[in-house]
Amino acid sequence: MKGVKEMKEKVITQLGEIFERVNYSDDEKQKLQEIIKRHPMRIPEYYYDLIDFDNDQDPIRKLAIPSVLEASLFGEEDTSGEASNTKMLGLQHKYKQTALVLCTNNCFMYCRHCFRKRMVGYTQTEILERKDQAIEYIRNHKEVNNVLITGGDAFTMSNDLIEGYLKELCGMDHLDFIRFGTRSIVVKPDRIYDDLDLLRILNIYTKKKEIIIVTHFNHELELTEEAKKAIRALKKQGLIIRNQTVLLNGVNDNENTIARLFNGLVNAGVEPYYLFQCRPVKGGVHFQVPLSRGIDIVSKAREKLNGISKAFRFVMSHKRGKIEIFGKTDEAVIFKFHQNKYDEDANKIFMKTIDELAVWLDENLDYIKKSEI
Repeated sequence: MKGVKEMKEKVITQLGEIFERVNYSDDEKQKLQEIIKRHPMRIPEYYYDLIDFDNDQDPIRKLAIPSVLEASLFGEEDTSGEASNTKMLGLQHKYKQTALVLCTNNCFMYCRHCFRKRMVGYTQTEILERKDQAIEYIRNHKEVNNVLITGGDAFTMSNDLIEGYLKELCGMDHLDFIRFGTRSIVVKPDRIYDDLDLLRILNIYTKKKEIIIVTHFNHELELTEEAKKAIRALKKQGLIIRNQTVLLNGVNDNENTIARLFNGLVNAGVEPYYLFQCRPVKGGVHFQVPLSRGIDIVSKAREKLNGISKAFRFVMSHKRGKIEIFGKTDEAVIFKFHQNKYDEDANKIFMKTIDELAVWLDENLDYIKKSEI
């Protein structure tokens, strides 16, 4: 069946092959084995071949291969309050206009910074069991004007299931557009350009309703010719492609890397959409960059960007909404609610005295410092 071809190809899921190429101590090996029991490893051969094993600071390696730092117990499992926004198993409704469907817990690759580490590749307890229940909810909530189908990776679903969603959703007049969240372009591009059936389906339904592909490039090394081939295949069908990047310590936390990535994305036909502050997820806090330093990186990167490549927003996906990290004065960081869960937060602007250790905000909008995580 199309859409599951990846399962028949080489995928690295065990550490033995990694241990042959990286010199770990016995203690590190034991810790890594424990880590992947809770946060599995899955690397497609295509992405694995991008890793420079001679460089222990290789960004691709950090994105794909577990680190002993993941053993840390600091952080939260549900950093954005997804449980409180769940209306039924697998369907979240945090913002009035948007319904979010968790269609799968599978991904082509399990990213080490994933904010859904609590479930991706591990448990199906939060995943939609019956598509028709989600469809009925969306049909009955006319305030919803867009749907995000994600997971996991939406394109790990079979083409039949993808078409099933599109057939139902494209028939709803109150929906303006449909989004699919997928990293297949980045980590498994042949899922796109090699699957003519998938492309046919997307071509048919994007003529009925705007379909937007939301992907996730974090480093310029991911923007390969294979990835660009997948981008061209999608754009040929009339699809819009937008990118979300996470600011990650040791991966892309400098202005030149961000600028090269965003300029490269625009050149390839992808619009940089959000740059996310890394969430304080348990097993991933070592990826966080302090807010003040992040603002400096973004400001300097914007000087190297122009037009569409500098139109992105630097945001924090918070329990109270998407909070834009707007900038800073000599004394304070400026924040603005870009999207709000609660009406009283709509368009709220607030300032916090600069703290070089602050990496996040708690539910009272007070700083959480790196030393406290």
